[in-house]
Amino acid sequence: MNKQEDAIKISKVTLWQIISFVFFVLFVISILTGGFGGTTTNKLAGKANVKNANPTPSAAVNNPVNINLEGAHIRGDENAPVTMVEWSDFQCPFCGRFYVETEKQLVEEYVNTGKVKLIYKQFPLEQLHPFAKPAALASECAAEQGKFWEYHDKVFENQQSLNGENLKKWAGEIGLNQAQFDSCLDDQKYLDKVNADLAEGSSAGIRGTPGFLIDGQLISGAQPYSVFKSAIEAALN
Repeated sequence: MNKQEDAIKISKVTLWQIISFVFFVLFVISILTGGFGGTTTNKLAGKANVKNANPTPSAAVNNPVNINLEGAHIRGDENAPVTMVEWSDFQCPFCGRFYVETEKQLVEEYVNTGKVKLIYKQFPLEQLHPFAKPAALASECAAEQGKFWEYHDKVFENQQSLNGENLKKWAGEIGLNQAQFDSCLDDQKYLDKVNADLAEGSSAGIRGTPGFLIDGQLISGAQPYSVFKSAIEAALN
């Protein structure tokens, strides 16, 4: 082998080393920045990600989404200075955790004192929770008879027993007209309303459940009480 052939061989080896190094650097960068194609996030903003039912905390101040309050389920004084909107799934374990560990404390400290109005919106993740949408429809049927929050509490307090039969049984236990409720649920009377809540939540940036807007600040997941308290106090001040 002559010197010219040796030079060509060395050049090829060097070239592959350079290419390998470049790919290695790109690979490291992709890990540190969350993967290739990160710039597509905004293109997917309108789609709910049902793979992550308890996303990591995030915040977006002054969210531009207009919340539809027509027929909304409001707990507390409608004129309260701070508005907290919750998009939730009745079968989601993280939503159940929020109800047990955080919601009652928030209601006692802020809702019952007239500082916050809590608005519940439907966000059933059907691919993960087969009884989520039936439960959402059932709660709307309970609202038709003026007992949304009673039914809401009943479902979350018995979440482990959630099934089609109990959805109707619980209606009777909280004093609803059984025939009216059963007909409403069987006919999926409020399907359009539930789907509208879903679409609105997606537009607001909700990617999993539970998801919240507190005066425009987005909070994702069943975060500790302190996270909500901090956001509410900031909104009050």
